[in-house]
Amino acid sequence: MTNKNNTPWALVFGAWLIAAMATLGALFMSEIMGFAPCVLCWYQRIFMFPLVFVLAAGLFPLDPKVLRYALPLAIGGLLVAGFHVLLMMGIIPETLAPCRQGIPCKTIQVEWFGFVTIPLLSFLAFLTINVLLLASTIRSSK
Repeated sequence: MTNKNNTPWALVFGAWLIAAMATLGALFMSEIMGFAPCVLCWYQRIFMFPLVFVLAAGLFPLDPKVLRYALPLAIGGLLVAGFHVLLMMGIIPETLAPCRQGIPCKTIQVEWFGFVTIPLLSFLAFLTINVLLLASTIRSSK
């Protein structure tokens, strides 16, 4: 059985694990595979990379206030990633994309199963981190 006091820690640890995997995945794709990130990808990195350190700092010992620092980053990243996914789907016109120089924001560099792209992976990572952080807050307040 899981101790109720350990549940918030496990949820924050899960959020940290997702942030760490997303950060390592982004670095692998750009530095090893040679995929140049677009402007929106850079913004998503700006929100994701600090989460690795912020969440780790909130784990040892568990600081319930970690949500104050992590959630704004996670929400900002979710909004940018959501915008990027909608842009890729054609729901948002390309004229609204901030990618004026370099790699176009609609460039598909990876596509698994015919629909899984890097922006979708980023969106799912930010969504999961947000859910885990909010669940941690709810569990620690009980």
